Amino acid sequence: MTWAEEVATRVIIVEYEHIKDEQKTRIGFRDNLLYATFASLAGIIAVTVSSGSRVFLLLVPPVCLVLGWTYLVNDEKISAIGRYVRGELAPRLASLTDDRTTVFSWEVAHRADRHRISRKYFQLAIDMLTFCGAPLVAVVVYWSGMWSGLPGSRTLLVVSFVELAAIAVLAAQIVMYADVKRESRLERTGRDSNRSRSWTSPWHILRTRSKARFANGAPKIRQ
Repeated sequence: MTWAEEVATRVIIVEYEHIKDEQKTRIGFRDNLLYATFASLAGIIAVTVSSGSRVFLLLVPPVCLVLGWTYLVNDEKISAIGRYVRGELAPRLASLTDDRTTVFSWEVAHRADRHRISRKYFQLAIDMLTFCGAPLVAVVVYWSGMWSGLPGSRTLLVVSFVELAAIAVLAAQIVMYADVKRESRLERTGRDSNRSRSWTSPWHILRTRSKARFANGAPKIRQ
């Protein structure tokens, strides 16, 4: 490994560590958004029951819209980081090593689980029920109060339709970005090749190459 290759390897490893830290932070934040949504729904329901007014139910759609969109953005970024590691960093680092070395193999291996697709569909159902189903139920309950003769205004009725339209857009985005596709041929090939190769830590590769380089003599600096 030349001096330039060693520097490139260090840069790739540092970039990998930084984006994995970002991914870990986003995962924690995304998961906490579900609890924040449940807490918000519980608070709105409590206020509605204690006040006896169904108008407060119209707060459910905007709350779910904001939290749901934030959840979706973070979830997409988490998936994008995984794609970047698999499609960019891993090939670049592999090109600096010999053909027998596999790097970042976990990024592909964890997607090879045969139950992954069913889990993804189950997670999609949970996301849809949490961020789209709850607002729909809240609006329907509000409408049922108006149909029962409870006081209501045309303005709030229009607002409820606008809220449902916004929730429909959110639902379409959640379905669009749901990672429920089966692994591609490239991922299957990478997974199969990973099984026949021995995994080596990138830092171990770097240390080994560095020792070999200095054993052969440090690069000379032109005077």
